Amino acid sequence: MHSLKPFLVCFLLIQLSMQTNAQTQNFEIQGHRGSRGLMPENTIPAFLRAIDEGVNTIELDVVISKDRKVIVSHEPYFNPQISTLPNGESATEETKGNIYEMNYKMVKKYDVGKRGNAVFPEQQKIAVHKPLLKKTIKAIEGYARKKGIEPLKYNIELKSLVEEYNISQPEVVEFSELIERIISKKLPPERVTIQSFDFNILKHWNREITAGNYPKVTLSALIEPLDNNDVTHNLQLLGFKPGIWSPYYKVLNEQVVHELHGKGIRVIPWTVNEISDIITVKEMGCDGLITDYPNRAKKVME
Repeated sequence: MHSLKPFLVCFLLIQLSMQTNAQTQNFEIQGHRGSRGLMPENTIPAFLRAIDEGVNTIELDVVISKDRKVIVSHEPYFNPQISTLPNGESATEETKGNIYEMNYKMVKKYDVGKRGNAVFPEQQKIAVHKPLLKKTIKAIEGYARKKGIEPLKYNIELKSLVEEYNISQPEVVEFSELIERIISKKLPPERVTIQSFDFNILKHWNREITAGNYPKVTLSALIEPLDNNDVTHNLQLLGFKPGIWSPYYKVLNEQVVHELHGKGIRVIPWTVNEISDIITVKEMGCDGLITDYPNRAKKVME
């Protein structure tokens, strides 16, 4: 009789391979501001490039203009590092403006891509402006259909600070309702995550979802690295259990990931760019990551 040992080893290797493939497939890659390391951040070309690189989720930020348009932008002003004024001069701290005091017709006249970004030398330099959220969704959905890929998820961050209410942004209720009106018309709730560092935003969305006034989207708690990173402390501040916990990756460890999983909360840290860190985060047991370089994450997954 031939030994069964070789067959047993082969069987175990197949099982291990299947388990590893399943974990990889369930690992969520979110393109930070689209693909900031490769294309101008929070622009339609950056989102389309992220799709080309195989992301599961498009991560983006939104702010509000004077005429109450929802604009895709990380800051409620024009970042002097990357922005060009309508007159062709580079934006400065004195001329960066306040988008909350500008109509979108004026916002479109500013360029946010042709100068590139010195922090991201691989980023392609192209002339491009800050897009509206509704047009961004339309472009992403159309491109995904054209490529024949599964519908993408969206992680939409409301850029909100308590000290900026009525200065560079609306207050919580108005800000939230402007976003909710768009996503209710454009996207199914199971494909949407709303995230924010401002727990007032998350508390409001949770109340409205519970009351049946808002679609049942996933809520993600963004955690500042310099704040108290204790899970219990932050859950007490939040007052409810979010679907996702999103801290800075350097404050995570396996114990914290295990604790959050024990509470039924997924863990998706930000912003993980180096291949060695991507591997560490995955091996730590996280459910995904947010990265400026989806091409690097894709390489690790492959």
